Amino acid sequence: MSPANEAPAQPVAKKVPSSRTFHGDTVIDDYAWLADTSDEEVLDYLRAHNAYTEAATAHHESLREAIFGEIKAHTQETDMSVPQRRKDHWYYARTVEGKQYGIHCRAPIAGPDDWAPPVLSDEPLPGEQVLLDLNIEAEGHEYIAVGAASVSPDGALLAYSLDTSGDERFTLRIKDIATGELLPDTVEGVFYGATWAPITEAGERHLFYTTVDDAWRADSIWRHEIGSGSDDVRVFHEPDQRFGVGIGLTRSEKYLMIATSSTLSSETHVLDATDPTGEFRVLRPREEDVEYSVEHAVLGGEDRFLFLHNRTGLNFELASAPVDAPEQWTVLVPHRDDVRLEYVDAYARRLALGYRRGGLPRLALAEATAAPEFTEWDPGEELVNLGPAANPEWDAPRLRLAYESFVTPGTVLELNPATGEQTVLKRANVPGYDAALYTAERLWVTARDGAEVPVSVVRRKDVGDGPAPTLLYGYGSYEATLDPWFSVARLSLMDRGVVFAVAHVRGGGEMGRAWYDHGKQLEKRNTFTDFVDVARHLVDTGRAEPRRLVAMGGSAGGLLVGAVANLAPELFSGIVADVPFVDPLTSILDPSLPLTVGEWDEWGNPLESAEVYRYMRDYSPYENVAAKPYPAILATTSLNDTRVLPTEPAKWVAKLLDHSTSGEQILLKTEMVAGHAGVSGRYAKWRETAFEYAWVLDRLGAAQ
Repeated sequence: MSPANEAPAQPVAKKVPSSRTFHGDTVIDDYAWLADTSDEEVLDYLRAHNAYTEAATAHHESLREAIFGEIKAHTQETDMSVPQRRKDHWYYARTVEGKQYGIHCRAPIAGPDDWAPPVLSDEPLPGEQVLLDLNIEAEGHEYIAVGAASVSPDGALLAYSLDTSGDERFTLRIKDIATGELLPDTVEGVFYGATWAPITEAGERHLFYTTVDDAWRADSIWRHEIGSGSDDVRVFHEPDQRFGVGIGLTRSEKYLMIATSSTLSSETHVLDATDPTGEFRVLRPREEDVEYSVEHAVLGGEDRFLFLHNRTGLNFELASAPVDAPEQWTVLVPHRDDVRLEYVDAYARRLALGYRRGGLPRLALAEATAAPEFTEWDPGEELVNLGPAANPEWDAPRLRLAYESFVTPGTVLELNPATGEQTVLKRANVPGYDAALYTAERLWVTARDGAEVPVSVVRRKDVGDGPAPTLLYGYGSYEATLDPWFSVARLSLMDRGVVFAVAHVRGGGEMGRAWYDHGKQLEKRNTFTDFVDVARHLVDTGRAEPRRLVAMGGSAGGLLVGAVANLAPELFSGIVADVPFVDPLTSILDPSLPLTVGEWDEWGNPLESAEVYRYMRDYSPYENVAAKPYPAILATTSLNDTRVLPTEPAKWVAKLLDHSTSGEQILLKTEMVAGHAGVSGRYAKWRETAFEYAWVLDRLGAAQ
C-alpha cells in the first residue's frame, strides 16, 4: 500500500488467460476473471481504480465545486409540477430545497367542474396529502428508485414499488392513504409498473404487476387481490425469450391490455376491465416482423380499437377496427415514406398523433370522429421536442401539451380545442438563465456512403463558428432518438465557450424506420462511421479541432464511442463512456445473461451465424483494442447494473491500459451502490455530472 502522502498507483489487472471458441475462431481473454463481481479480488480492483481516479482528478476539485454550484444556482430547488386532475384530486410532485428526492402528493379538487389547475406555489396546496416521500423512504439507503406509484380507482390505496440497490428488482407495497399504514400485501422482486383494475361490484380490488425471469426478461403478468391472503394468479406468461411483456389500463378505463413484444414483432391481449378475473383474448396474433400497438377510442360514437402498425410499410400506418371485430381494419392515416408514425393517444373528444418528419418530432390533433382529420400543432419553434403532457382524464375538456428545446426550458401548456386558445401553465424556472444568449441549429453531414446525417449544434451566440471546444454526443441504437432537450447542467459547458453537438447517427430513429434498419445487425458499422464522419466534418469545416474535441456516449452510446476510439483515435482529445456496452460479442454469445436473447434482433445472433459473429468481432471495442495512441478516456459503471454488466468497462479499461501508446489518462470510476442510471438523488447526480464535466472541460482546454 502507498504511504498516506503518496498518490495511489493505477491498478494493473492481472492476466488470467481464458479461451472461447466459436465458428472455428478461438479467442483468448486475459480479463474474463473480472466478470465475477462477488469475488473480493474483483471488488478490490474496482475500489483501487476509484481511488486512483479520484487522486488523478483531484486538481478538478474547485472546478467541480463551481459546476455543482452553477447547477444548483440555475435550479429552482423548491418547486412543484403542474397538478394533474384524476377523479377527485389534483396529483403533483414537489421538491424541497436541501432534500435529495421528490415528494408525491395530492390535494382535493374544489368540485366536479374544477378543471383549472391550482396556482403553483412554494407551499403545499390546501388539503395536501403526501402519498410517497422518497426522502423518508431513502433513510438508511445509499440508493433508491421508484418502479411504480399508482393510486387505486377509489383513491384509497397507493401501490408503490422501490429498489434500494440499483438492480431494478423492486419490492411492491400497498399503503392506506388515509392512515399511512402499510397493508400486509407485499410482493418481492417485481418489475416496473403496477396497474389497478376498476373495483368490482362486489368491492374486490385487483392489482396487476410484472415479474422477470432469470435472464431479467419481463415474462409474466400476475393478478393480486388486495387483502385476500391467497396466492397471486399468473394471468399471462410469455415463453418466447425474444419477447417482453407489460400491462396497462386504457385511458377510458374500459380495457386492460397486455402487450408482448420483441424488437421486430408484437401482440396485444385484451380484457374487459370490469371482469378482472376473466380471460384475456388476443386482438391480432403475432406475425414475424409485424409490430402493432393498440389504443381504445370512441370514434363518431362507436367503440373502436386504434392500431398503429407496420404491416403495410416500414414507417407505420394508423387504422381502426370495431372492438368486437379487431381484424376489420379501416385505414385512418396511411403509410408514408417520409413520415414515421410513432404513437396515438385517444381521449373522449379527440386524438393526438405523434410522428417524425425531417428528423424531428411532430404532433397533430383531431376530433374523435369516424374519419378524423389531423391538424399539425405548431409550437412556434422548429428545433423542438414536443408531445402530449400528462392527460390522465379520459373526458377532460382541455388537452395538455409539452415541449422543450436546446434553448427553451420544459413548458407545459393547455389547449382549449373549442376555441384554439393556448395557456402556458408552467415553464421550468431557470434562475439566471437568458435564452437570448444561446442558439441552436441543425446541420447536415454527408456520410461516406452518401447518407445525410442530421447534427444538432447548440452554443452561446458569442462563440464563433470555430474552431471552438466541442463536446460531440451520440447514441445510435434501438431506434432511440436524441430529440432536442434542455439541460441546466449543459449551461456550465456553454458558458465556458463549449459547443455541444449531437450526431443523430444511423441505428437511432430520427429519420424513420429505415434509418434504424441501416444501423443495426450487419449494418451496425454505419453507426460508428457516421459519428466519425460528423467529427471529421466539424474539423474540416473549421468548427472544431481534434485537440479540443471530446466524444461522449452512454450504454449503447458507450459502444459507439468505444468503437470510434478504435476507428479514429486521432480525432479526439478525450472520450467519456458511461456504463458502456464495450464487450458486446462476449455478452451476446451468452444467452444466460440478462437481455441477451431479446437482443439478437438488434445485433444478430452470433451463436447461430458465423457471419454475424465475425462482423461483431470486427467492430467490438474490446476485441479490437490494439497498440495505438488512444485519447484520454473516462469510463464509468455501476456495480449493480443489470443492463450493461460492470465487467465490460472494467475489462476494456484493463486492455486499453495494456495497449495504449499515447500515455494519455485512462480512468475507470465505479459506483459501488447503483445501477444502470447511476446514483440516485438530485444533488448526488449533480455532483456526478460536475465530475464528468470538469474532466471534459480539462480535456477541451476550457477549464478556466
